[in-house]
Amino acid sequence: MPERMVSGVLTKPDTALEMTLRPSLFSDFTGQLKVKERLEIAVEAARQRKEALDHILLSGPPGLGKTTLANILAKAMGGTLKSTSGPTIEKAADLAGLLTNLEEGDVLFIDEIHRLQKTIEEYLYPAMEDFKLDIIIDQGPNARSVRLSLPRFTLIGATTRSGLLSSPLLTRFPIRERVDYYTAEQLQKIVVRASNLLGITIEEQGAAEIARRSRGTPRIANNLLRRVRDYAQVRGDGRITSSIADLALAMLEIDENGLDEMDKRILEAIIVKFGGGPVGVSSLAVAVGEEPDTLEEVYEPYLIMEGYLNRTPQGRIATEKSYKKLGLTRPTGNQGGLFN
Repeated sequence: MPERMVSGVLTKPDTALEMTLRPSLFSDFTGQLKVKERLEIAVEAARQRKEALDHILLSGPPGLGKTTLANILAKAMGGTLKSTSGPTIEKAADLAGLLTNLEEGDVLFIDEIHRLQKTIEEYLYPAMEDFKLDIIIDQGPNARSVRLSLPRFTLIGATTRSGLLSSPLLTRFPIRERVDYYTAEQLQKIVVRASNLLGITIEEQGAAEIARRSRGTPRIANNLLRRVRDYAQVRGDGRITSSIADLALAMLEIDENGLDEMDKRILEAIIVKFGGGPVGVSSLAVAVGEEPDTLEEVYEPYLIMEGYLNRTPQGRIATEKSYKKLGLTRPTGNQGGLFN
């Protein structure tokens, strides 16, 4: 392992930081109890029959453990996980290369599967149903179709927007599971586990403080833990207490409800620039300097879940809770779209 210079002394890199925080077993995976139970049963049944696991579609907001579950499933089935994402598969040859390199029992994980091109998607149908791949050789009059046999594999697709999947593709997933946001108690367990892996000393209330500001998302909880650890190391004695966590998160502009600076910019833009709404996502994206997809997939779900935002056919509308959060008064006669 390479060494590095710290304060004039050569030391080995912090191996704890290099350890993955992703659990590799169902028993280590916190939360999603019903989803986990159903997947465990599917795995055990497939193993008893000595068959490949049925194709699985995992949907839900980003950062909730879809990739982690794919890794756990592959390990539980004794196969190798091969990962890619929808946007990176640009032509049929890319998909053919992935499929023909699979071995019996392997798992092909396609993240953002809703972003697959429709022409590419059609090549998946016979592969998923019959474990066959039809490829076209040559062009024009010499073109001919060749059917290749594939090993029995499992396709696991992950999507943040299952509504964008075509019906033919959606129906080819016998197992469809949605992962949802975590409770603060579940996130606290995740933070404590990550702290142990990273060698961080953390008090119960410090973990609770990080957990309740993590927007119900393990990825955010782990990211905040690292930032709070840095603050505790530089401004404290290295221990994460409730007060240290509060100071660190305040410095990061993450309030007691888990809202960050961008969340508040979104709410302020709707209220101040667009009179409380309704406003379309494209106009809102321009106003806050962010991509529409990012607003829809990253910020809006939590704001809607917590009651700060309503999404209507006419556009986004700020709720009374948003006005109170920003200390603003709703204009007389503006009901925030309650009757739209």
